[in-house]
Order: sequence, then structure tokens, then C-alpha cells
Amino acid sequence: MSENLENSQAESSPMKTTWYCPLDLSTVVEEEEEGIIYTVVVKQQHVGPNSPVPISRSQCVKSATEEKLVLHLLHSFSLGDSSFISIFLSTYRSFTSTEKVLDILIDRLEHPPGERERSMTRPSFNKAVCTVFSTWLSEYPEDFKNLGDPSRLLRLAPLVPQDSSSAADLRARLLRMAEELSEKALLPDNHRDQTSSSSSPPDPLKFEATSVLGFPAGLIAEQLTKIETELFVRLVPYHCLGSVWSQRDKKGREGVCWSVRATIQQFNKLANAVLASCLWPTKLRSQQRARLLEKWISVAEECRARKNFSSLYAIVSALQSNPIHRLRRTWQETDREALRRYEELAEIFSDKDNYSQSRELLKEEGTSKFANLDNRLNNKHFNRSSAQGTVPYLGIFLTDLTMLDTAVKNRLDNGYINFDKRRREFEVLAQIRLLQSSCKNCVFIADESFLQWYHSVPTLTEEQSYRLSNEIEAPSEPSPRAHMPTVIITQCPDLSTSRTSLAGDGESPFDFHSPVNNFLSKLTKHMRSPSVSCLDVATSPPTNESTPVTLTPSSPTKSHRRSASCGNNLPSNVPGSGPDMRIIRIRMDLQDGNLYRSILISSNDKTPAVISSGLEKHNQDPKQASKYELLQLLPEGKELVIPVTGNVFYAMTPSSVDFLLRRKGRNTPVGSQPVKTETSATFPRIQTKGRRLVRTLF
Repeated sequence: MSENLENSQAESSPMKTTWYCPLDLSTVVEEEEEGIIYTVVVKQQHVGPNSPVPISRSQCVKSATEEKLVLHLLHSFSLGDSSFISIFLSTYRSFTSTEKVLDILIDRLEHPPGERERSMTRPSFNKAVCTVFSTWLSEYPEDFKNLGDPSRLLRLAPLVPQDSSSAADLRARLLRMAEELSEKALLPDNHRDQTSSSSSPPDPLKFEATSVLGFPAGLIAEQLTKIETELFVRLVPYHCLGSVWSQRDKKGREGVCWSVRATIQQFNKLANAVLASCLWPTKLRSQQRARLLEKWISVAEECRARKNFSSLYAIVSALQSNPIHRLRRTWQETDREALRRYEELAEIFSDKDNYSQSRELLKEEGTSKFANLDNRLNNKHFNRSSAQGTVPYLGIFLTDLTMLDTAVKNRLDNGYINFDKRRREFEVLAQIRLLQSSCKNCVFIADESFLQWYHSVPTLTEEQSYRLSNEIEAPSEPSPRAHMPTVIITQCPDLSTSRTSLAGDGESPFDFHSPVNNFLSKLTKHMRSPSVSCLDVATSPPTNESTPVTLTPSSPTKSHRRSASCGNNLPSNVPGSGPDMRIIRIRMDLQDGNLYRSILISSNDKTPAVISSGLEKHNQDPKQASKYELLQLLPEGKELVIPVTGNVFYAMTPSSVDFLLRRKGRNTPVGSQPVKTETSATFPRIQTKGRRLVRTLF
């Protein structure tokens, strides 16, 4: 009996496995019609041995001509491509214009389908028309307001279906928009750039830098978050598209991307306020100036608690800038606990693994009400009453979109528009819009006294900042209580194992396992040319591209030590590494001996390429390379002038790795002895593997 029972259980077990484990089978193919290519997904679901097999079919546009893409707006829902309308309206400005899209749609509405089969075809077509234009008017009304000529809207309105109340409302909205355009055409052109300011520049004589100490750090952060939130909510996401943003400086397109420009202006304004408040009062003692640094570190902490990453990065960048970073005596008088907190804040914006820590924070806190401060920032208690939305550092999104635009073709070999590229771009834009939705209900109360101080800060040029910094601490002036700066060299991490994919569940709206982020991770590593890679070593002040944690005095002692997270030997498994590559230190002739930046050169690098890399590392325009000469600093104060056509790797002597960038025509410093060399270029010029994708935005 027991044997029969065991046999029956053994026989039934396969049936149970088949019954309780339904299997989904998907087939992905491409189908081409005239002017359009679809990616078709056919799914078959097995639900039981005797049940019919349901089959679902959906098709998404992979590529098409301009006309076919526009017409697909009216058929996307019926074909199962439900996201097409949102993606198209977010990205179409990359390959066409509003006028062309309207012309194609109007022509189609004038010749609608289903004249003889009105009951079957026409209702779905009419519904699609109302959906497309209602979505367009609601989400991108500026497209219609910027038409200039109301004739297209006047043609469109009578063609809108009249079989529902929503259709009647849509027609009324189009007519109102056409009327506004007609009135605007009759009035004088009073258009002004939305990013321009009509207020007069602040009076430097009335600026009181130390007044910032009288405002609580929480109040300052609250007011900065108010300004940033208002700008971020008004941001137009498609202004961030690489193809749109890259055109901002072309003649006739000065007004484009105004919402991004406004964000950048605020970033620069805040960074300038930090610089001016710390440098303007040149007569302060080091202890007094250290209180200003501590104040801004506290403000940065409060911005972090409010998830205002834009202001946080602006403050950190200003404190990392050369004019403030070089003030050794001031940093030595800064509270060591404040320095520790500052290093933690700076680490958020490390560019390691394509800003992985910043992305992880957005993933964790993007739509949460409060910042996750557990075990962070010394577990300090923050006032969370108004911490709601998240204001990101926009530069990360601009970088991603610019990289996508640079690396992926706009059109395929057959001339069709590559719509898969637009889907990838839409993933990034969707993250921006999700963060914007978290900020729309935030309420702030303006503090006029702080805003008055904030708007009274004079704008400092880079030269003025250096001049004030040199007045505070003379160039190369040794601190009476400081030793010579020490460099701690550690092994550079294996670049081949770096990645941007983050651990976490896939249900988060900021899950960075998505295809576009995996693509960007690979692209970031691919676009790094070994011959122009920059590694931050030595006692140099930082730029926004260096690892922020190495930018501050990292020791509580008075020795002002720095640590650099890379060494002079590359991993053996990195392509291009070996004996034909070397790290050199390079500085600009700014009368300050502590402005070294370290870069990697190879045996293929000629002098212009090295000069360009050095200028770029010092936040200068690499296109000005022809105006500079490269000199190797030798022992006993001697200098070796590297020829313009020389190969730096072979022209340099092994006695020193220190180099100087000097403007041509500038006098040689007293005591230095230039050494001429007859080295000629014997290697072909390096072919750049990837042009610079994004300049320093802020």
C-alpha cells in the first residue's frame, strides 16, 4: 500500500510543477513597413494543460522617417506603444520643429481615415487626436505660445473632432491660444531674455561680508532652498537634451535653454557669495576667517538635510576653489569636527564611478519626504519641518544627456530617425520630471533681511579672487606652524572593475540598473582616453573634476596633509598601461607654488595635447593652448623648454616630474635658467579617441 502511494506521488509531482509554474514565452522581432521599422514583442502565456494559450502583441517604433514618426502619434495606442506620445513630445525638438509637426498632423486631419467605415475606424482616430493635443497643450503650452503666427492654430481648431465635451474644450483652448498669438503680433515686441536681470549691480562699498555670521545656518539654507526649488520647478526638461543644450551659444539661439541658464546663474551666484564673504574682508585674522568657513560648512549641512543638492554642491565647490583652498592658516584654525563633516559632504560629489554616490542618494531620497541622515553628519538633529522636495545637482543630468547625444547616432544608415535614442533620453528626462513633482507643493517663507544681503554680494572675477587671496596669505608664504605639504600615494583602483550600477530593488523610481544607466556606465569608461586622463596627485588645489574628499586638510594636525587616491603605476590589466605612460605634475604660472595638478601622459602625446590637458585641469580654456609654452622644472632652479612639436614623454629628463604652463612672452622668473632642447617630434600626432563631452558647467 505504501509503495503504491509513493509511486502515485512520484508520478504526480511533474504535473504539479507544470501546473503551478506558468511559463511566459516572448519573441522579439523587427518588422519593416514603408518608412518605419517596428520592434515587435509577441508573448505567449501557458496557464494550464487544457486552457487556450493567450497571445499578446505589442510593437514599438525603432526608427522611422519624420513624417511616419509624427503620424504614429495617432496610432500608437492601438498598436500597444503606450509610451510613444510622452517620449515624442519630450524629445521631438532634437530632430524637427513644432511647425513641421503641426503641418503633418493638420494635413492628416484634413484627410481623415474611415470615411466609409465611420462607425469602426473614426471613433478611435478621433479619440487619439484629442489625446495627443490635450497632452501637448497641458504639458508643453510654450510650444504653441512661441509659434508667432496663429494661422496653424486657426487651421487646426475646426478640424478637431466634435463628438465629446473634451473635444469641445480642446477646440476652445486652441482658439484662445490663437487669439493670444494674434494680440501678441499686434503689440510692440517687448520680449526680454528670461534669464536677464534688470536690477542694477550691487555696490561693493555697501557689502558687509561678515554679516552672514548673524544669520542662522538653517535660515540661510531655507532661503537658498526656496530659490533653488522655484527655479527647478520652472525648469523645462527638454532644455537639458544634449542636442538642444549644445546649441545654446549659436547665433540666433541665445534665448534657448533659458531655464537651464537660470539654474546655472543661481549656482554661480551662490558660489560667488561664498567666495566673496570669505575673501572680501582681507584684514580679518585667520581665526575670524575660519568662523566664516565653519558657517558655510554648517549651511551646507542644512542644505543636505533639505535635500538641496544644488546649493550643497555650489558651497562645496566654492570652498574647494583655489583662492579659498590655498589659505592654509585659515584652514588650520578651522574646527576639526567641521572639517570632518565637510569631507563627508564633499564625498557626495566624488566623480568616482560616474558620480555613483550622488546617484545613489537620488535613488534613495528622490521622492522621500526627508533626507536619510542616519549615521551621517555626526547624527546631528535637523529641523525637518519644511524638508520635502529634492533639488538635484543638474550637472549630472546634463552630462548624461550630452554623452547620449554624442555617442548614439541620430539617424541610422538608411536615413531613418533613431527613435531608440529618444527612448534612452526620455529615461533621463523622466527622472527630472519625477523630482520636479516632489517639489511642486513645497512652501517657503521669504526672509527679506537675508535676501537683501545675498543680493548685495558683489561679483568677483577669477583674477579678483586670486588677488584677494594673495593679500590674505602671500604667494608661497610658509605658515609659521605648518610643515611642507605631504603627499600620500596609494594604489590607483582597478579601472576595469569600476561600475555605476547600484545595489537595490528594481521597484525604485531611481533604479539605476536601467538600460540607459548601464549604457552610460560603459560609455563613461570607453570615452576616457588613456593619453589625456587626469589623476589628482600632490598638493594641488582641487577642481570640480577631482575627488572632493582630498580637497581639504584631512588631518586635525597642523601639517596640512593631503591624500591622493591614485598612484604613479596603472594596473597591468588596463589597456594602454605599461612603460610608455607616466604621471607628471603641472601647474600654471600664477606665482603660487601649490597649484600643481597631476595628469597622465603617454609616449604619443605631443606638447599641444599636454598643454590642453593642463589648461583643462586648471579650469582654463584648452583651445588657448597655442598661447602657452610648456617648461620642465629642473633642480637648482633650471627650466627645460619643451618644443612645440616635441614629444613630451621623450623630451623630458628623468630628474623631475614637475612642469610649468606659462603664457608666451612672459618674462622668465629671476633665478631660473631656461634650458633649450633640440628634441624633435618623431612620433605621429595622437588621434583623440573621444572629444571632451561636457565642459565644466558651473
